[in-house]
Amino acid sequence: MGGNGGVRLVVMALLVVFLTASVESKCVSNPVLFNFGDSNSDTGGSAAGLGNVFPPDGRVFFHRPTGRLCDGRLIIDFLCESLRTSYLRPYLESLGSNFSNGADFAIAGAGTLPSSTNPFSLNTQVRQFLHFKSRSLELISQGFEGLINEEGFQKALYAIDIGQNDLTGAFVGNSAYDQVIAKIPIFISQIENAVKTLYANGAKNFWIHNTGPLGCLPEKLSPPRKDDSSLDPYGCLVPFNNASKEFNAQLSSICDKLSSELKDATIIYVDIFAIKYDIIANYTKYGFESPVIVCCGYGGPPYNFNPSIRCGNPSCNVCADGSKCISWDGVHYTEAANAIVASKILTTEYSKPKVKFDYFCTA
Repeated sequence: MGGNGGVRLVVMALLVVFLTASVESKCVSNPVLFNFGDSNSDTGGSAAGLGNVFPPDGRVFFHRPTGRLCDGRLIIDFLCESLRTSYLRPYLESLGSNFSNGADFAIAGAGTLPSSTNPFSLNTQVRQFLHFKSRSLELISQGFEGLINEEGFQKALYAIDIGQNDLTGAFVGNSAYDQVIAKIPIFISQIENAVKTLYANGAKNFWIHNTGPLGCLPEKLSPPRKDDSSLDPYGCLVPFNNASKEFNAQLSSICDKLSSELKDATIIYVDIFAIKYDIIANYTKYGFESPVIVCCGYGGPPYNFNPSIRCGNPSCNVCADGSKCISWDGVHYTEAANAIVASKILTTEYSKPKVKFDYFCTA
C-alpha cells in the first residue's frame, strides 16, 4: 500500500508501540527526568528565555507554537509518554510550570561550548540545574510541597543530547576536515565534565544520545556543489557524516571510561546516528516520500531549503502533510520521524548497554 495508506499504517504501528510501552512501564513512583541539550530536545526554553516562537511550529498535536522546533512532538516528548509522565517543562518557563517530574534545560542553538550567539552551553545548563536543585531543597525545608526532594534527585534520569551545533560551527568558514576533527576532543571533554559534575552532586543514572548524521540535513546539502562526488549512495555528505561518526566514537569511548570510573553510576549510550541514518536510507519503508526535502522551507526541490528564508518566514511554503517528510525545517525532524526514532530507542537495540528506558524508576 502506498501514499497516505502506507503512512497511516506506519502511524498506527507507532501508536501500538507507545501504547504498549506506556502500559508496560514498570515505574514504581513518579519518574523524574532532567534533560540537557540543544534544539533536538528543547521543549520551549528558547521561547521562554528569548521569545523565539515561530508558527507553523507545533501545528501537529499541540496545534500551536510551543517553542519546539518541530511540527509537533520531539523525541524527548515520546520518551516521556512511554513513562506515562508529563512532558518536561523548560527550566526558563516562569508561568504555569510544574517541575514535579523534572525539568528541561535544553536550549535551541546550544553547544557543549558557549558561543557569541548562544550563552546556554552545556556547562551553563548544568549550573542552572545546580541552582534548581539547591533552590528546590531549600523550599522543601521551608514547607513547600510538590517539589523534588533529595531522593528524587538521586533516583532521577539525567539525559544529555548535544553536539550537533558544535560540529556545525566547526565546519563554518570552510574549515579543513582535519581541523574539524581536531576540535572534537574539546567537545567531548565538556560532556565528560558535565557528567562528572552531575555525579558529584548525586546523579547516578545517565542517558546519553550521540549526534545524528549531520551530512543528511538539507541545511548542509543545499549549498551549491561542484559535483556530487562527496555524496554517499543515500544523498548525504560524506565529510559531515564522517565527522559525526568520529564525534560519536569518542563519545562512546568516554561513556565506557565514565562507566568504569564512576561507582554505582549507570551510563547508557544511545546510537541516534544509526537510527536516523536507517530512516534516511530506507525512507520508503517508513512511509516517507523523500529523505531530504523540507516540509517547511523555500526554494522547491530537491531540498526546499533557503538559509535566508527559513521556516517561520511568511514567504515559506509548508507541505500539507508533514508525516510524508523526515525533515521539518532543514535542521530538525518532523513529529512523524521523531516518533520512529523514539520507538527504536525503546527497543534497546541501539543502546549500550541494552537497558530499558524506564530502568531508573523501577524497583
